[in-house]
Amino acid sequence: MESSISPLLLLIPSTKTYFLLLLQIPLQVSVHGLFHTHLHRGIPTNVTKHLYFPNFIPNPTTNHIKLLGSAIISQDKGFIQIPDPSPTLNHSYQSGRAIFSSPIRLFEPLTLAPASFNTTFSFHFTTDKELVAKKTKGGNGLAFVIVPDEFTVGRPGPWLGILNDACDHYKVLAIEFDTTRDPEVGDPNDDHVGINLGSIVSSKVANLSQAKVSLHDHLVLRAWIKYDGYKRWIEVSLGLDGDEIPLNPILSSSLNLAPFLNEYMFVGFSASTGNSAQIHNILSWNFTSSIQAFLHLPSKHICHKTVARQVSKYSSTAVNHSNPPSSFLIFVCVVGLVSLTLFSLYCNNKPQGESSLASVFPKKRRPVPPSIPRQFTYFEVCRATRCFSQAEVLSNDLRGVVLYKGTLENGCRVTIKRISTKVLNSFRVEWRRIVKRIFSITSISHPCLASIRGWCTEKEMIIVYDYHPNGSLDRWLFGLGVLPWAPRFKIITGIAEALCFLHSKELVHGNLKTSSIFLGVNYQPVLGDYEFNRLQGDSGKFKIVCGKKSDVFQFGMLVLEIVAGRRKLESDKDKDLLSFAWGLHERGEKLKAVDERLGPCTNWEQAVRALEVGLSCTLSENNGRPSMEEVVQFLNMQKQIPELPLSGPPVRSE
Repeated sequence: MESSISPLLLLIPSTKTYFLLLLQIPLQVSVHGLFHTHLHRGIPTNVTKHLYFPNFIPNPTTNHIKLLGSAIISQDKGFIQIPDPSPTLNHSYQSGRAIFSSPIRLFEPLTLAPASFNTTFSFHFTTDKELVAKKTKGGNGLAFVIVPDEFTVGRPGPWLGILNDACDHYKVLAIEFDTTRDPEVGDPNDDHVGINLGSIVSSKVANLSQAKVSLHDHLVLRAWIKYDGYKRWIEVSLGLDGDEIPLNPILSSSLNLAPFLNEYMFVGFSASTGNSAQIHNILSWNFTSSIQAFLHLPSKHICHKTVARQVSKYSSTAVNHSNPPSSFLIFVCVVGLVSLTLFSLYCNNKPQGESSLASVFPKKRRPVPPSIPRQFTYFEVCRATRCFSQAEVLSNDLRGVVLYKGTLENGCRVTIKRISTKVLNSFRVEWRRIVKRIFSITSISHPCLASIRGWCTEKEMIIVYDYHPNGSLDRWLFGLGVLPWAPRFKIITGIAEALCFLHSKELVHGNLKTSSIFLGVNYQPVLGDYEFNRLQGDSGKFKIVCGKKSDVFQFGMLVLEIVAGRRKLESDKDKDLLSFAWGLHERGEKLKAVDERLGPCTNWEQAVRALEVGLSCTLSENNGRPSMEEVVQFLNMQKQIPELPLSGPPVRSE
């Protein structure tokens, strides 16, 4: 029987043109069949996975548990503990994950069907004795998670270590057992169970106030989670460890997990702390998953030409009928190779911009260790940022400086600072001096100083930094939610130590502001985005001295912003932040300058001390402005802060 024919036009892109191909396609062949003939269903088979951990006493089986962030396996108790309960460590604002080290098949791409799974685990929350005596409830909670990778550790506090950024699309299922009420993420109370789908905000919540158990009972509890991939239905039950599973689940709902699953995912646990030092213990864990897959059957079609070509190429039985090349042909090849080599050397030795073939035949570069900055080509930077796409912009300012997010060819994520030639010309900065400053910065190392990967001087000035997925401080300080005091003070001390170290090497930063500070895991501050427009590497001792004084003033303004939780200049405020803070100091009301959104766990004495350090840094140069070395001593209480004058706000001098 003949099949009717239908024409199909295909547009095939070339370098600068498009070609039209007219294909004759049978009408019976659907678009799905056209592109998925290689995914023909074979014989169905069930794929199951079973994990069994009656405890976590170190043995060959527990070696399959991968620990991330502040997570450990207790050698004596045989528990997974998040965070690490060691008495020498700070337990506040920590996050960690414990996941099975191998991915598990949880999604069938052919049928778009999620797997069914059952998991049960026993857990116990322990809190410091001092907090129990004060009747302070611990935080923040524990979550069973299904995540796409084995490298991510989410944010602490109300994030439960689940996500790094609310703006990034991250496929994750989390069943949270939350012990802290955080209104900014929609928590109903401090004792609930929730289902989170790619978000820190729970889509389904069960309030435990009417349940038979509570997360604050300090008892060993057991959770049962059952998901039916065929019916798209989930049930969560909670009870005491050792009891039978309750007849009625505390949470049951229809749930399609397909949009939140990759074919292979990692399963495990995530937890975090906030102001309170709560230890999350997982005592045992069972997990079973099942999914129907299809065997890949061999195709009926055989490409005989490919087989024949491979036989002639690889088989020793193939007969070689070709004649040996003639002497003249060898001579021509040698002459051509020598000519090409000489031409290549000529082009590579020409000054930059003279060869019109530079963009067609980019110069081959020797591999450079990651710790040493290198020169990137404009093509590499353009490709990393998708031709400087607006979707990759992190921030920009009125001076024409733009920060982009980029991905290098090797997969490394970077931050790219683009400075237009017009800006450089306005400051009369030589590119040679900028490169010299880059090498001077990368010649030193400090955990709170951002690394510079390299630069590019084609067409415009471009600086390439390491990328920090948690973003800059201004997003945390002035965005949604409230940054607690403990991480704020950690940021202040970390940046002070970084600046002190930089000044000890006769270097300056020159661009200190909240958007220049990036946050790592557990709020570790990283100072980056150095100033290159005006500061020059060999500008003399006098310039270095002035740069250090300017850094101290900028640090003082930074401290005021962190303590007060408001920007230096805000249109809805009567006074700028500096005048506002000095006015309160004159009236003896410095405590009113502290961010009123901070909770009761704030160390108010420490906050006022930080405020005084910030005010002292804004004093005029002749009126007692300290050095960064003295600032570090003030913050560490190694030196008394000099008495501040009461003569009103100082004259601004940066």
